[in-house]
Parts: sequence; structure tokens; C-alpha cells
Amino acid sequence: MGNLWVGAWIASLVIGLLVWGLIGWSVFRYRSKDGDNTAPRQTKYHLPLELLYTLVPFLIIGVMFFYTMKAADGMLDQSEEPDLQVNVIGQKWSWTFNYMEQDNPAVGAVVHERGTMEQLPDLYLPINKRVRFNLESVDVIHSFWIPEFYTKLDVIPGVTNSFDVTPNKLGDYTGKCAELCGTYHSAMLFHLHVVTEEEYEAKLKEMVAEGATGEYVPPKDYSQVIPAAINEEHE
Repeated sequence: MGNLWVGAWIASLVIGLLVWGLIGWSVFRYRSKDGDNTAPRQTKYHLPLELLYTLVPFLIIGVMFFYTMKAADGMLDQSEEPDLQVNVIGQKWSWTFNYMEQDNPAVGAVVHERGTMEQLPDLYLPINKRVRFNLESVDVIHSFWIPEFYTKLDVIPGVTNSFDVTPNKLGDYTGKCAELCGTYHSAMLFHLHVVTEEEYEAKLKEMVAEGATGEYVPPKDYSQVIPAAINEEHE
């Protein structure tokens, strides 16, 4: 995606310089001279020129479409098996993360992280491990977005969307909903922590010890996941 973005800017700059150059050349070449205000000769039905400025834009669009689809197919490619899977559930107005680690000997269980508007959820990922996100919604359409991943995908009721990503840089990042999903859409944030594999497994073991095991599906009744003060306001 980064290469596509940079390539599109380079192509746009080259085309822009060419167009600006032709405009400048036309202004200079056909400027009035010695007080002559006569308009230059007008040319109509110049077939080669008309074909040129009709076909060239189609060529430009075709090339950019090809590379765009190539990048999109690469980002959605799931031909390789992931190292771990995280089932992401969007609900008004927070996120739930289910780590499907029942086959991981170091964890041995499905572990969940439940987010609320009062407590933003934390998502932990091990560095250099291929992660498959399976996205679902229990209410309305949301959009799962981590800006540093250069991609986002809609979270749709009744539909499971998925994509793979391999985090390759340690650090803390912010995730959010990129779809206007309702009154408290702006509260749908979460913290992403890309950590070492040892730190990742230690965190999940800590969650197991706290009893956060089993796959959790939030209720459709969003009043159960928003702060009590907001409930009172609506009542």
C-alpha cells in the first residue's frame, strides 16, 4: 500500500509537470506580439490531437487501476496460514477482541478483551507474526482501522470480513472506527501494542488467570456497554 501511495504521487507529479509545461509553452508560444491582439488561428476537428487527449487519460487510468488492484489483492491475500487469529467484534460503541489461541501450547485457551466507552480495550500482537483478523458486528456497520497498517475494512452485521497483517515494528498505536456508526462513534478507539512473542504470551496468560477465557460476543443491546451516566441521560 505504501508503494502504491508513493507511486501514485510520482505519476501525478509527472503528469502535472507535463500539463503545466504544455500550458506554459502555449502561453509563451502564442502570446500576442508588437501590439497584435489578433487571436491565433483556430483549429477544429484535429483527429490525431483529439485521439491523443482521449486515449491518454484512459491509459493513465488503466495503469493506475492495474496497480491498485494488484495492491488490493496482495493485502487481501490469505494463501498463507496465519500464526494466530483474532476475532474482532464491533459494537456500539467499543470493540471486543477474541484471541483464538486454544491450539497455542503457551496459552491453551480462547482469550477475550472486552472494551467499553469507559475503558478502552487493548489489543496485543506479537511482532513478525502473521495475524488474521476476522471482523463482525452485532449492530450496525463499523470500520476497523489502524492507520499504521495502511488499511481498513468494514465490519458488517451478518458478514465476516477478514484480512491478514504482519506487524514488523514494536510500539504502541491507536486504532479506531472509520465509519460514522452513531452518536458515540468518536469513542470507538482502542490501544494497539506490538510486543515481543514472549510479552504477548505473558499478557494472554495473565488474562487467562483473570478469567477472561472463552469467546465473548457482546449483547446487541448497546445500553449494556455504555456508561451509566449516558443511560440516565437517555432515560
